[in-house]
Amino acid sequence: MFFDEAKINVKAGDGGDGCVSFRREKYVPLGGPNGGDGGKGGNVYLAANPHLNTLIGFKRRVHFKAKRGGHGKGKGQKGRQGDDVLVEVPPGTVVRDAGTGEFVADLMEEGQRALVAQGGQGGRGNAAFATSTNQAPRIAERGAPGQERWLYLELKLIADVGIVGVPNAGKSTLLSAVSAARPKIAAYPFTTLEPNLGVVALGDYTSFVMADIPGLIEGAHAGAGLGHEFLRHIERTRMIIHLLDGASADPLGDYESINEELALFDSELARKPQLVVLNKMDLPQAQELWSSVGQAMKAQGQGAMSISAVTGEGIKEMLRTVAEMLASLPPPLHPPQSWGGKRGGEEPATTEIKVFRPVEDDKALTITWEDDAWQVRGAEVERIAAMTNWDLDEAVQRFQRIADAIGLKAALRKAGVQTGDTVRIGEAELEWQ
Repeated sequence: MFFDEAKINVKAGDGGDGCVSFRREKYVPLGGPNGGDGGKGGNVYLAANPHLNTLIGFKRRVHFKAKRGGHGKGKGQKGRQGDDVLVEVPPGTVVRDAGTGEFVADLMEEGQRALVAQGGQGGRGNAAFATSTNQAPRIAERGAPGQERWLYLELKLIADVGIVGVPNAGKSTLLSAVSAARPKIAAYPFTTLEPNLGVVALGDYTSFVMADIPGLIEGAHAGAGLGHEFLRHIERTRMIIHLLDGASADPLGDYESINEELALFDSELARKPQLVVLNKMDLPQAQELWSSVGQAMKAQGQGAMSISAVTGEGIKEMLRTVAEMLASLPPPLHPPQSWGGKRGGEEPATTEIKVFRPVEDDKALTITWEDDAWQVRGAEVERIAAMTNWDLDEAVQRFQRIADAIGLKAALRKAGVQTGDTVRIGEAELEWQ
């Protein structure tokens, strides 16, 4: 089965804790603080791998977690950085936040990657807090937690040409006739249950990728038949071969119906360049229909050809026409030929690494009354609370000063906090005094 949707969980590594330590050596009085910082947690990246063409790997594995950073040590030793995790996906994968639906990245090119979960920063050791007025600080930070989120992955195949038409129009037969692809072919509707890709190579060193899309019927945009599930794969194509069934009672009616479904799903699909092709010219019925079909297309200013995918009649002429149409269109965002990886020692299509960083409003602050406690939410304040070592008096005092500086105390008073109320900030639970 073809898997083009997946939901995964990514968790970046937590930062390592800072260390409280003092230099203690013989004959070295007042050695001072030398606690090292914790290491940064590992990031989680998604990367486009041209050797993949399905998301089936995420059926077996859903959770991806990077390593946490090492803790700081005495003698100013910093903790090691946590190892990153690289999750490979097929080119054409669109990434969205599963909770909010927010767009995260569109991985189109080989070598492109997206930062989807950022590792937590390491906590500072007490050496970092030494000042002229506080020469022996007994304070260190805990490591910040790494980002965690659920992501929705959606694969949209990358092809130059998409073949659309009603069920049994001969799309799979045509793809098998012009490429090395071997899709399932049978004489019943909806034989094709998943898109198929094939590379078409012409004699003049011209090649392009063709995709066979499962048959469309009326109502496909709303979920009828198989069309709703696979219509998105046509969005990446540069042009469309609209294959008409020469054995149909009304091929022109089929043509109008399919175009309407494309427009209802996405108005951009209806504006893609099309080549209308009447198939099954080996049948007398198709031969009789060709004259009326050709005239109707000419009246609409639409190019039309006739072929027989079974006998090969007209296929070479059709492929040359397709190649000419592609040559006149804007270049693709991503060269589909690289789906097969490097050829003959060629370098990858691009070695550039592009990183998409999650955008957050660090300063945003919300306070609500939940479960008999004040719940404080906000990226900055939650990170500060998570990095505070509540066992150290100096760390608690520092948090109080920061809370005052960022307006947390004033916001709680405005919300109506009373002495003795519980205040929750992330995992920390405090009592208002």
